[in-house]
Amino acid sequence: MTVPLITTSRWEIEDGHTLEGYLRTGGYQGLRRALEMTPDQVHDEVKKASLLGRGGAGFPAGIKWGFLPPDVWPRYLVVNGDESEPGTYKDRLLIERDPHQLIEGCIITCFALGLSQCFLYVRGEMAHGQERIAAALNEAYDQGYVGKNILGTELSVDVLLHWGAGAYIVGEETALIESLEGNRGFPRLKPPYFPASIGLYGKPTIVNNVETLSNVPWIVEHGGEAFAKIGAEQSTGTRIFAVSGHVKKPGVFEVEFGTTTFREIIMGDHYAGGIRDGNSLKAFIPGGASAPWFFEEHLDIPLEKSIVDNEGSMLGSGAIVVMDNTTDIVKACHNVVRFFSRESCGKCTPCREGTNWLEKILDRILNGHGRPEDLDLLLDVCDNISPGISWPPKQTTICPLGPSAVSPIASALGRFRSEFDSYIELGNSATPVTMMGDGS
Repeated sequence: MTVPLITTSRWEIEDGHTLEGYLRTGGYQGLRRALEMTPDQVHDEVKKASLLGRGGAGFPAGIKWGFLPPDVWPRYLVVNGDESEPGTYKDRLLIERDPHQLIEGCIITCFALGLSQCFLYVRGEMAHGQERIAAALNEAYDQGYVGKNILGTELSVDVLLHWGAGAYIVGEETALIESLEGNRGFPRLKPPYFPASIGLYGKPTIVNNVETLSNVPWIVEHGGEAFAKIGAEQSTGTRIFAVSGHVKKPGVFEVEFGTTTFREIIMGDHYAGGIRDGNSLKAFIPGGASAPWFFEEHLDIPLEKSIVDNEGSMLGSGAIVVMDNTTDIVKACHNVVRFFSRESCGKCTPCREGTNWLEKILDRILNGHGRPEDLDLLLDVCDNISPGISWPPKQTTICPLGPSAVSPIASALGRFRSEFDSYIELGNSATPVTMMGDGS
């Protein structure tokens, strides 16, 4: 069976981001089909599709929609476009190259759930994406696809575009809601603040990722069962993965979910093309910087959520970061930890203090002043943030940012402890290697 491109089919079309280009290629047919159905029927199609959320947690979208309490109004849809995980850039391209697809998914979702207000939260650094989606919204309003009495029906939906300020933490849904309300982006305690019950402005709120909603028009137009026939039984449809790092052809690829393997997407000529410069694979991060690392023996694992979870990591945000045999593992670990240390919101003491301590200890090791006891100290601090240093992580923090800083340390020390020992014993620096940043 030839696998269709569900969310990236217009990426190579020059005007695919415009209303004219979108309509010419079948755009808004899913919305027209939805308006011929009842809201419950649309919801049922999404449940039949078994569409897993594409933002990181991988929770089924149709089931999540069902958590809204009955007869509580108003209620809202919030689109999480604050893509911040290092190595992840699939949602940015969806926003830039096919904004109408996202808008159509939002309107269909609002129809299915009886909503009249949608908030599109886009990361502050995505200036081009913000411009593209603002232009698309203007076109959609002008032509009656958004606003009052959509396509001559009684459906009315307003979509508000909100620009973030560039904080990683607001990728967490409750912190995003705080930011939308004009507050500092601190995560909320769950319970009681599960967004479907107590969300934006204290009202029931569904928070979905950009890629998740971009699948909805195809599902409604072609049917949930057609979507479910693609991919694996528990990971249906297609999914977009961003492959970066030490590969010949870094890029974003839409693949059959649950059946494509890491080897195929990293080594395949029609995907990332293999390791650069004829080097060998040393390690790779399978699901964004917060995921525990995988190694060569994991290459033949399929991109299937439950299997990757059972192997001790996650598909997360859909970012595969590849490190070849020239990588300085201590520097790579430090780069990731430094990111999470700088992005900690500071609300929880273990994260605020612990991630900072981890960065300082790694700084000391890299600067030639490391002590033999520093490696056990790193693990001790990790254990205070994420007790047991296990997967899935336990946490002493409200959100998973703290445990995210533990993953690279646990992975690097578990596999490459000798490289840390060498820094401590020799007290000098290895050749700098560029990795997810400035290579420091």
